[in-house]
Amino acid sequence: MTAVAAWTADPYTVALRSGRGPLYLRRGDGWLLPLDVERWCEAPDPADWTVLGRCRGAVLDIGCGPGRLVSALAARGHRALGIDVSPEAVARTARSGGAALHRSVFEPLPAEGRWDTALLIDGNIGIGGDPAALLTRMRELVAVTGTLIVECVDAEVDERCEVSVADGRGALGAPFQWARLGADALTARAGAAGWDRPERWTVDGRVFVALRRRPVSPGWGRRLPHVGEVDAG
Repeated sequence: MTAVAAWTADPYTVALRSGRGPLYLRRGDGWLLPLDVERWCEAPDPADWTVLGRCRGAVLDIGCGPGRLVSALAARGHRALGIDVSPEAVARTARSGGAALHRSVFEPLPAEGRWDTALLIDGNIGIGGDPAALLTRMRELVAVTGTLIVECVDAEVDERCEVSVADGRGALGAPFQWARLGADALTARAGAAGWDRPERWTVDGRVFVALRRRPVSPGWGRRLPHVGEVDAG
């Protein structure tokens, strides 16, 4: 089963509908990574606001979940779009006042190459289990002067593994590929993928890195996406 199918099935959908865990990523050896469903379903916390305060212009939130960041950005007047492979996540984002599409980051997206800021928060650098491919894809989405903000693991790890979504009570989704990166590993991989000028900060044990897209030519002209483009499929 694909990662998309795994995230659209229980127990992830059940947890999003209730707004409560427990929920985990379970590795094949039985190791569990807790997923903070309650925090995802609440308003942005102080660590989130350090991310939101660095967002500029049109913002794309990859793996937006229930949409707390997209909704907060929209309330602040940003053009903001979330994407998620979970229909329940997209529905919750819409109910909270945000715009979201049911789509993978590796599928065609609106306004490619014109997003001023892109977000990979809550561990979403792990999407697809191949950080190099994901960082390369982000260069296709972000404007030549744009920024990518990534939340990393609070440890120096560089891991690719097979995981399943589990609720700790016996329900287990299909396996899929995931990745975990600390800030040093992310910075190294980002440099190889064409990102530079990293800014790091830590709040409440959460680690973030902001990256700037390295321009490939002096031709930096582009236009911002209109609201209709942000909401379009």
